[in-house]
Amino acid sequence: MKKYFTFLAFILFGILTACKDDLPVQPPVTDYPAPTPYTFPVLPGFPAQNTKADNPLTIEGIELGRSLFYDPVLSGDNTQSCGSCHNAVNGFTDNGKAFSTGITGAEGTRNSMPLFNLQWNTRFFWDGRAATLRQQVLMPIQDPVEMHELLPNAIAELSQLPGYKAKFGRAFGTEDINSERIAKALEQFIFSMISGQSKHDLVLRGMASYTDSEQRGQDIFRAEFSVPGSGRPAGGDCFHCHTTVLFTNNQFANNGLDSVFTDVGYESVTNNPLDRGKFKVPSLRNIALTAPYMHDGRFTTLEEVIDHYNSGIKSSLTLDPNMKSQGSGLGLNPLQKADLVAFLKTLTDTAFVNNPQFQDPFTP
Repeated sequence: MKKYFTFLAFILFGILTACKDDLPVQPPVTDYPAPTPYTFPVLPGFPAQNTKADNPLTIEGIELGRSLFYDPVLSGDNTQSCGSCHNAVNGFTDNGKAFSTGITGAEGTRNSMPLFNLQWNTRFFWDGRAATLRQQVLMPIQDPVEMHELLPNAIAELSQLPGYKAKFGRAFGTEDINSERIAKALEQFIFSMISGQSKHDLVLRGMASYTDSEQRGQDIFRAEFSVPGSGRPAGGDCFHCHTTVLFTNNQFANNGLDSVFTDVGYESVTNNPLDRGKFKVPSLRNIALTAPYMHDGRFTTLEEVIDHYNSGIKSSLTLDPNMKSQGSGLGLNPLQKADLVAFLKTLTDTAFVNNPQFQDPFTP
């Protein structure tokens, strides 16, 4: 009889289990209100906002992204955050270093890029290997040379930290923490980082004036190249690549750094030999804060950068056509080079780099 009841209990258990599997999965209960839409500051002359339809910016989402950006929990040993290599003081680059060092002591091979106005960017990293910012933000976390963490580990740790479930709830409606939401929150934070309050911007709005040197520098910046001795005004040809209010054309170019390439740049993504030695054209905004310069940080000053374009261009098959036309270089004299540097310094946006909205929330 005991065996009979045991067998019957076993059958009933199986039936109940089967029925349980057929029950609909109940969504998690939440009391979180809809997040608050974020209103962008009005910046005259800037393009229309270009955020993503499936990830509208909200105050709660941006704040979650800021916490994630500065939290070292996203690294393998909890010692390094995104903000470790993107310091506000340096225009969100890596503290004057040519190359960043990861948690294992391994050193990268490319200079840390600045972070601002990226909602208008197309393709990310110097070689363009990420098609969207949402893809890009997860790559350094998982890169063994950088933060060297597995996303499941990071998610598990975030789930155990006080406050994070509530932050995800406020940003996304439920407390579920996953890699997609991490990427979306970081995207929201970085998309909110708009730099458009430099002296140059204030001049355009009639709120400031250039010095004589700065004005001459802008004239050179925006003028076409003219052969030295032609009698025409000196031109730097800078505006062809560093164009519009964003000071970048978002393209990839070979700017004559090398004739033989140890780093092929964009070609590694496209597999097209005609892209060899091409790298992302960076914005020149906040350029005075983001030294050293170029994808490999080879130039430590703006003066060295201008000297490169003035007389240091190296020829190769993929050299930018505008530079091919310049022959031996721009031929600027010392005063003209100094004026060009003076103009570039007017692109520094101290209001942006000091904005509390973009600072480390964990710093007292």
